[in-house]
Amino acid sequence: MDYIQQLILFLIAVVANWFSALAGGGAGLIQLPILIFLGLPFPLALATHKIATVALGVGATTRHMREGHLDWRILLLIFLAGTPGVVGGALFILDVPARTAEIALGILTLLLSLYSWFKPELGLKTDHHHRTAFGYVVGGLVLLLIGFANGALSAGSGLFVTLWLVYWFGLEYRLAVAQTLVAVGLGWNGAGAITMGAVATVQWSWIPALILGSLVGGYLGANTSIKTGNERIKRLYEIITLVVAIKLLWG
Repeated sequence: MDYIQQLILFLIAVVANWFSALAGGGAGLIQLPILIFLGLPFPLALATHKIATVALGVGATTRHMREGHLDWRILLLIFLAGTPGVVGGALFILDVPARTAEIALGILTLLLSLYSWFKPELGLKTDHHHRTAFGYVVGGLVLLLIGFANGALSAGSGLFVTLWLVYWFGLEYRLAVAQTLVAVGLGWNGAGAITMGAVATVQWSWIPALILGSLVGGYLGANTSIKTGNERIKRLYEIITLVVAIKLLWG
C-alpha cells in the first residue's frame, strides 16, 4: 500500500476505536468490514483486525488509570473467565460459516439494544450487587460465553461485556465501559491476536497504521467517555448496538 492508503487505514482505525472506547465496543462494526472491502478475505481481515485492536486497550487503559476507574477484581474476573473462550472461539470460527455466526450474533446484539432501551434507569448509577462467590461464578460463566463470541467474531462482542457488567454487577455505564476496554481490549484481544496470528494469515503491512490509529482512537474515546455523562453514554451504547445488529443481520 502507498502512503495515502496507509493514511486512510490510520483514519479508519481512529474513528472505529474512538466509537468503541466511548460506548464499550463496536470497533469491528467499522474497521472489519472496511478491511474486507479493501480486499482482504474474512479470515485474513479478522486476524489483522484482532491484532490491531490490542492497541485500543493500551490507549484506553492509559486514560482510565489516571481517573481511578478500574476495579481490579472485575478486571481479573473478565480476563480469567473470558480468555479461554476467546481462544476457543478463534479456533472454532475457522471451521464455521461466518454468515451463520454473524446472524446469530446480530440477533443477540439487537436484544442488547432493546433491553437497555426499555430499562431507562439501567446503568445510570453504580449499585454494587452479586459480589459474592456465587455471583462471581455466574458472572464468570457468562463472560466465558461472551469471550467465545469475541474470539469468533470481533463485531460488537465487547458490547455484551459492557451490558453484562451493568446488569449483573451493577456498574454504571461509564465504569463498565472502562473495565471492558481494559480487560477486553488488552486481555481478550491480546489472546485472540496471539491465537489468530498462530493459525491464520495476517496482513502485516497494514498493521502499523491500524495499531497507531487504534492507540490514538482508544485514548481519545476514553477521554470523551470520562467527560460524558452516563445518560449520553447509555444512549450512544443503545444506538451502536442497534447499528451493529443491523449490520450483522444485513450482511
